[in-house]
Amino acid sequence: MYEKIKKTADFIRTEISLRPDTGIILGSGLGGLATKIAERETLEYSGIEGFPVSTVEGHRGRLIFGKLNSANVVAMQGRFHYYEGYSMEQVTFPVRVMKELGIKRLFVSNASGGLNPGYGIGALMVISDHINLLPNPLIGVNDDKLGLRFPDMSHPYDLSLIDLAFEVAKRQSIRLEKGVYVGTTGPTFETPAEYRYFRLIGGDAIGMSTVPEVIVARHAGLPVFGISVITDIGVEGKIVEVSHEDVQREGAKAEVKMTAVISGMLDSLGD
Repeated sequence: MYEKIKKTADFIRTEISLRPDTGIILGSGLGGLATKIAERETLEYSGIEGFPVSTVEGHRGRLIFGKLNSANVVAMQGRFHYYEGYSMEQVTFPVRVMKELGIKRLFVSNASGGLNPGYGIGALMVISDHINLLPNPLIGVNDDKLGLRFPDMSHPYDLSLIDLAFEVAKRQSIRLEKGVYVGTTGPTFETPAEYRYFRLIGGDAIGMSTVPEVIVARHAGLPVFGISVITDIGVEGKIVEVSHEDVQREGAKAEVKMTAVISGMLDSLGD
């Protein structure tokens, strides 16, 4: 697997001049952050050997390299999901490639359903922990060049980055929540009974992505920051019929605040 990762990273280096220090994965309806990236160089997924092609509306399907304020970034405008029929190796392959390209940290975002009754549509939830209900992407033979056989997950989301997010948000008068993200396979939205169950086991928000990427990033030794935009509500008495278009629309509304927080964090990190 390592040779495949290296081959893909070497190809990208021949096409892109910028060397990124931060990777960003943008979720459903959240691709607009990429418009803030300056000095842009782009690669379509379809032109990168080994990359899957995103099949979900709202996931543009390209890598964008450039500057987000003072940081050199590579942003995935569109991610891959297990429910699309991809293997976990394919879903997480871009994280491995970004690590090989030299990123020092990974920022992940998603649109999710709110389980915590204190959350409203459009809330921003910093992910403090997760519950994985997807197949673990590390199942199989371990390549020691990529990471440890049994990686520690006591702090899957970097505590210093979480603190920094709240400092930046406070300066900008942006309200942030903090909670636990539940990762499921999808592609169906949850039933009322499932919403109750996921809340009962400790979830504050639920979605169909992110967790495999975070597990692989931690396996690779990358600090991770995660943030969810609450685009629908899974609280008993507040559940309404929801569509993917609804998720995209609500994600786009909250994206300005999410962009401000991530941009401010990268400025503060000051690489």
